[in-house]
Amino acid sequence: MSDRRLTVLFWPESAYGPTNQCIGLGKVLLDRGHRVVFAAESSWKGRLAPLGFEEELVDLAAPPEDATGDEDAGAFWKEFIRETAPEFRKPTIEQLSTFIQPTFQALIDGAVYSEPRLREIIEKVQPDVIVEDNVVCFPATVTADAPFVRIVSCNPLEMKGPGIAPTFSGYAQADPSAWGDFRAEYERTHRAMWESFNEFVTAAGAPALPDLEFIHSSEHANLYVFPKEADYTDERPLDATWTRMDSSVRTTDEAYEIPAEVADRPDGSALIYLSLGSLGSADVDLMKRLMDVLGRTPHRYIVSKGPQHADYELASNMVGAEFVPQTRIIPEVDLVITHGGNNTTTESLHFGKPMILLPLFWDQYDNAQRMDELGFGRRLATYAFTDEEMLDALDSLLGNAELRERMASMGDHIRARNGMQVGADVIERVAREYADGN
Repeated sequence: MSDRRLTVLFWPESAYGPTNQCIGLGKVLLDRGHRVVFAAESSWKGRLAPLGFEEELVDLAAPPEDATGDEDAGAFWKEFIRETAPEFRKPTIEQLSTFIQPTFQALIDGAVYSEPRLREIIEKVQPDVIVEDNVVCFPATVTADAPFVRIVSCNPLEMKGPGIAPTFSGYAQADPSAWGDFRAEYERTHRAMWESFNEFVTAAGAPALPDLEFIHSSEHANLYVFPKEADYTDERPLDATWTRMDSSVRTTDEAYEIPAEVADRPDGSALIYLSLGSLGSADVDLMKRLMDVLGRTPHRYIVSKGPQHADYELASNMVGAEFVPQTRIIPEVDLVITHGGNNTTTESLHFGKPMILLPLFWDQYDNAQRMDELGFGRRLATYAFTDEEMLDALDSLLGNAELRERMASMGDHIRARNGMQVGADVIERVAREYADGN
């Protein structure tokens, strides 16, 4: 098997979660001497090259006439989330029609629009392997003369099965009574859209999509990010093409020194990290509510303020900024308050930290429910929790020494399994085996 330098092309969804996940893997491959290219949505211009990656930019829609090229990274999805945020207050079964289906349609529209540009990039870059972290098919990646590796960086309920709760539901694994109704509503709201997209995919030369799925699994290899201790493999075994990365914690975040105003804290108080993600934190009213409730506790907080950082003030027991180096902060805190995005959830488990989870959309309900039912955290109603419920969650998690010891030990085991190296090994193997066989 050749040990020649490989060219790896990453194609992540524009949001921070998938892109950061691919950045972590890309850094490992870069350090191994490979050429790493990112086909990145255009608002990421200039953000990836300083990390050592080549950038090939892709528009997901026609740029507005007043575009300057200096838009925020992930701007496409930030704006979309801001416009649809009122839907997050609805039960998950209602969000199927008001949020999940429109989100898939937006993703599909982006796939259709960007197809010619992706084909140009693949022809130019000539990758040995294409790595896609997305939830819809881009036919260019499937039909290229290179193997394709799929990454699922959302909750593993995205790999569906009859023995697990429906994707996006946030329903309890132990109570299947409502699963059928949710699946029926998913089919009702998504069937016509799937049929139309499947026609586009096959017309572009790719195989037909699996029924009601919007992306193919790879025949070569598939990766997903979730620790063994929280996985669903007993209820839904996966075939041999799937490899679990127990965690995927990037090493590209800058160093962070805990500011004195939160490092020095009263006896009995804790240091807590608060992040609702770049999209969730755009809900200014929700962030103001959290500033009020948490500002009246004895604890100290580091806050990832997000894109609307100028629109609300931190309480006196908090420090924060629009962006903070999350993977440097989580190891230093006692507890994480999160929206339940897969990156933050798995990074918290990687470092053995309990969580309070305030889910907003997509797989966040599934992660929040899983952490709650396994005892690794507490799920609260994001827009309806009472002050007392938040305080009780803080007290019960911070005061449970046995839980904290158990999670710290679990974190040791997760880190020892070195998911980032596992994922990079799979990508390298696929590229080399394909090259040797062709």
